[in-house]
Amino acid sequence: MPKIVDADARRQDVVQAVLRIIAVDGLERASLREVADEAGLAVGSVRHYFAGSEELLAFSFGAVVDRIVSRLQRLLPAVDGAGPGSPEHRQAVITLLGGLLPLDQDSAVEACAWLAFKNAARIRPFLAAVADRSHREVAAVVGRVVASLLPDEPQENLVVEAERLLATLDGLSMHALLQPGWMTAQMCGDVLERHLDGLAR
Repeated sequence: MPKIVDADARRQDVVQAVLRIIAVDGLERASLREVADEAGLAVGSVRHYFAGSEELLAFSFGAVVDRIVSRLQRLLPAVDGAGPGSPEHRQAVITLLGGLLPLDQDSAVEACAWLAFKNAARIRPFLAAVADRSHREVAAVVGRVVASLLPDEPQENLVVEAERLLATLDGLSMHALLQPGWMTAQMCGDVLERHLDGLAR
């Protein structure tokens, strides 16, 4: 009796292969053949799920966005449920924002792919819609976090502070990927805490 293949699970296996390739060799190497080899599949098997490299990369980018946004949304109730200014609220905020940083091997691979895809979207139109969605959905979560930290601020200030926090998180991610010996998880946490202290003031 032939083995039944879970299509969704197989697609996620292929996505993981894409992310591993990007982390080691960059986005340019993520061709159908290279991805198939990395996933331990025949090229024809990958083509069964993806018509070509563009569809494969756009799907993989979307999968990364979905993972990150889902993780942040799972952590939002703890932020919303804690009293602003309380130690519990502070810890909930740090935990949520830490979900955007490469603090371990798995999140480093994810962050590397996230940044590579967003950069590639500048010149690869088939990635542009996912890049736009990634910014809007992450910004919406970070905006809610900033609003919880600054409940009395006018909307225009909240927008600026949310973008400033996003820029800090993106910068931390890039530094952590490029200089992991210096920008450790501890250093990322220290910088993030200092930024939050500045917001509180």
